[in-house]
Amino acid sequence: MDPEVSVLLHCADWRGLLESQVQVELSERFNRQTDPALERHIEEVWTERVSKEPWLFNGAKFRLHSFCLAPPKCPSSPCAASEHPSCTQSPEASSFVCGEGQEGRRRQEDLLHNDAQQSLDLRNTSINQTEDRGEVIQPTLEQASAAGPPPHSDENTHDEDSGPLLTLRLGLTCYRDYLGTNWSHRVAELRQRGEAELSDPLALLAQPLGVGAVLCTGDGQVVLIRRSQRVAEAGGLLDIPGGHPEPKAVCDEISMVTMQRRRGAVVSELFGSVCAEVRDEVNVPLSCLGAPVLMGVALNHTSAGRPSAEFYVSCSLTTDEVRQLYWEGGAEAHESIDIVFLSRTEVLQLGRSSPLWSELCPSAKGAVLLYQTVKPDAERDRAENLMLS
Repeated sequence: MDPEVSVLLHCADWRGLLESQVQVELSERFNRQTDPALERHIEEVWTERVSKEPWLFNGAKFRLHSFCLAPPKCPSSPCAASEHPSCTQSPEASSFVCGEGQEGRRRQEDLLHNDAQQSLDLRNTSINQTEDRGEVIQPTLEQASAAGPPPHSDENTHDEDSGPLLTLRLGLTCYRDYLGTNWSHRVAELRQRGEAELSDPLALLAQPLGVGAVLCTGDGQVVLIRRSQRVAEAGGLLDIPGGHPEPKAVCDEISMVTMQRRRGAVVSELFGSVCAEVRDEVNVPLSCLGAPVLMGVALNHTSAGRPSAEFYVSCSLTTDEVRQLYWEGGAEAHESIDIVFLSRTEVLQLGRSSPLWSELCPSAKGAVLLYQTVKPDAERDRAENLMLS
């Protein structure tokens, strides 16, 4: 595994998730913890950064706190659950737990009466499903990153009508806090304080949720862009189109109360923002893009484990058409200086031994790892192979 990046969550058992299969829970409990001394430090960091990079601006972001993912092949509808009584849904967590007999009932009672147990922070934990025992194992984040993504079936089990399979627990943060915590020279100290005082090494960090797109053209090429030296992170490296879902796009009054009333709009912004980034950075019209497929969440360890939701987005345009639109320039053309195309086969074969790997920024590496694991366009490959044969 590359020390710069790891996969926290993948959706390989469904070949990725559509918007209808994802829901959010929002609460101030999911915000960053703080104190006056930390706030003063953040202000100092921000003032210094802006003095050197005056083009930086602050803005509200969503903070990823934790998640619940349904184990594969676990029925999600009441009718299906009645046929399989060992599968139960916790209304508190919107997650599924499979157990057998008294053990299964005991686990359900534990989840319903111990919210801390079933909502363990992703800042310390990841979820891995173990099918043979029907248990949900929650190792530490360090263990999950070291172990890599869990195995998955080659069978495409994606079902658009299966309802929410993933719940993301979100708080609010901002870009200023991100630079003052995740990117601070004191980040190791902040992690130690979080662990000692709050039993959570990331409790004091901003952890804004980013988004990225593995954009695939109609003729089977994946789009990469070379970042400008005027961006805050990873200047000069190859990246995928990406950015952040914006709370201000959900409502003008950015408050937790308002966000809680518009949870569906938050999910729509999460999925819509990745297409907006493709439009603004690559200059591809939204009408030429397919529905985003969430592959999972990757962690950037160069910024203290900052999470990013990585999507697969298909494009109806050819490589030449995308290249022409890119050079015409989009709304955020200043963020990159070149466009690069790799075949899907090349992307699937990319690894640490590949010469190109060292040119990828951490967010692109995380997206590539998820693409290789989830294979969201496997059905397309099968169809093309059948046509060729």
